[in-house]
Amino acid sequence: MIFTENAAERVKEIITEEKEDAKALRVFVQGGGCHGFSYGFGFENDIAGDDTVIETNDVKLVVDSMSIMYLAEATIDFVRSLEGERFTIDNPSSRTSCGCGSSFSM
Repeated sequence: MIFTENAAERVKEIITEEKEDAKALRVFVQGGGCHGFSYGFGFENDIAGDDTVIETNDVKLVVDSMSIMYLAEATIDFVRSLEGERFTIDNPSSRTSCGCGSSFSM
Protein backbone atom coordinates (compact mmCIF):
# COMPACT_ATOMS: atom_id res chain seq x y z
CA MET A 1 0.00 0.00 0.00
CA ILE A 2 1.27 3.45 -0.92
CA PHE A 3 0.41 6.68 0.93
CA THR A 4 1.69 9.51 -1.27
CA GLU A 5 3.42 12.66 -0.10
CA ASN A 6 0.56 14.75 -1.54
CA ALA A 7 -1.96 12.83 0.55
CA ALA A 8 0.18 13.05 3.69
CA GLU A 9 0.66 16.80 3.29
CA ARG A 10 -3.09 17.36 2.84
CA VAL A 11 -3.88 15.29 5.94
CA LYS A 12 -1.37 17.39 7.88
CA GLU A 13 -3.01 20.60 6.57
CA ILE A 14 -6.51 19.42 7.53
CA ILE A 15 -5.42 18.45 11.03
CA THR A 16 -3.79 21.88 11.47
CA GLU A 17 -6.62 23.91 9.88
CA GLU A 18 -9.42 22.08 11.66
CA LYS A 19 -7.46 21.78 14.90
CA GLU A 20 -8.22 18.08 14.85
CA ASP A 21 -6.83 16.08 17.74
CA ALA A 22 -6.27 13.13 15.42
CA LYS A 23 -3.25 10.88 15.28
CA ALA A 24 -3.95 9.36 11.86
CA LEU A 25 -6.17 9.14 8.80
CA ARG A 26 -8.11 5.89 8.72
CA VAL A 27 -9.03 4.37 5.35
CA PHE A 28 -11.52 1.52 5.32
CA VAL A 29 -13.65 -0.65 3.07
CA GLN A 30 -17.30 -1.30 3.84
CA GLY A 31 -20.16 -3.05 2.13
CA GLY A 32 -22.32 -0.82 -0.03
CA GLY A 33 -22.33 1.34 -3.10
CA CYS A 34 -23.42 0.36 -6.58
CA HIS A 35 -20.59 -2.20 -7.00
CA GLY A 36 -20.72 -3.95 -3.62
CA PHE A 37 -17.94 -2.22 -1.66
CA SER A 38 -17.16 1.40 -0.90
CA TYR A 39 -14.21 3.30 0.54
CA GLY A 40 -14.35 5.48 3.61
CA PHE A 41 -12.06 7.97 5.33
CA GLY A 42 -12.00 9.35 8.85
CA PHE A 43 -9.63 10.83 11.38
CA GLU A 44 -8.54 8.50 14.13
CA ASN A 45 -7.19 8.82 17.66
CA ASP A 46 -7.09 5.12 18.50
CA ILE A 47 -4.85 2.70 16.64
CA ALA A 48 -5.60 -0.97 17.32
CA GLY A 49 -2.90 -3.58 17.67
CA ASP A 50 -3.96 -5.37 14.49
CA ASP A 51 -4.16 -2.18 12.38
CA THR A 52 -1.69 -1.66 9.55
CA VAL A 53 0.07 1.70 9.91
CA ILE A 54 1.81 3.40 6.98
CA GLU A 55 3.74 6.57 7.70
CA THR A 56 4.69 9.24 5.17
CA ASN A 57 6.26 12.57 6.20
CA ASP A 58 5.36 11.94 9.86
CA VAL A 59 1.67 11.41 8.97
CA LYS A 60 0.06 8.05 9.72
CA LEU A 61 -2.43 6.20 7.55
CA VAL A 62 -4.27 3.43 9.41
CA VAL A 63 -6.10 0.46 7.88
CA ASP A 64 -7.99 -2.20 9.84
CA SER A 65 -7.17 -5.89 9.45
CA MET A 66 -10.21 -6.63 7.23
CA SER A 67 -9.82 -3.62 4.92
CA ILE A 68 -6.13 -4.25 4.28
CA MET A 69 -7.10 -7.39 2.34
CA TYR A 70 -8.82 -5.14 -0.21
CA LEU A 71 -6.34 -2.24 -0.05
CA ALA A 72 -2.94 -3.99 0.06
CA GLU A 73 -1.98 -2.92 -3.48
CA ALA A 74 -3.77 0.44 -3.44
CA THR A 75 -2.32 3.94 -3.70
CA ILE A 76 -3.89 6.67 -1.56
CA ASP A 77 -3.33 10.10 -3.11
CA PHE A 78 -4.69 13.65 -2.97
CA VAL A 79 -5.34 15.45 -6.25
CA ARG A 80 -6.26 18.99 -7.21
CA SER A 81 -7.92 19.45 -10.60
CA LEU A 82 -10.54 21.51 -12.38
CA GLU A 83 -13.10 19.16 -10.84
CA GLY A 84 -11.96 20.09 -7.33
CA GLU A 85 -9.82 18.57 -4.62
CA ARG A 86 -10.18 15.06 -3.26
CA PHE A 87 -8.46 12.01 -1.90
CA THR A 88 -8.27 9.20 -4.43
CA ILE A 89 -7.71 5.47 -4.19
CA ASP A 90 -6.11 3.71 -7.13
CA ASN A 91 -6.72 0.04 -6.46
CA PRO A 92 -5.42 -2.41 -9.07
CA SER A 93 -7.07 -5.27 -7.14
CA SER A 94 -10.58 -4.03 -7.88
CA ARG A 95 -12.25 -5.43 -11.00
CA THR A 96 -14.71 -2.62 -11.65
CA SER A 97 -15.55 0.72 -10.11
CA CYS A 98 -18.31 3.26 -10.48
CA GLY A 99 -17.89 6.59 -12.25
CA CYS A 100 -17.29 8.52 -9.04
CA GLY A 101 -14.61 6.05 -7.91
CA SER A 102 -16.01 5.47 -4.44
CA SER A 103 -17.57 2.06 -5.11
CA PHE A 104 -15.89 -1.05 -6.47
CA SER A 105 -16.11 -4.82 -6.84
CA MET A 106 -13.49 -7.52 -6.36
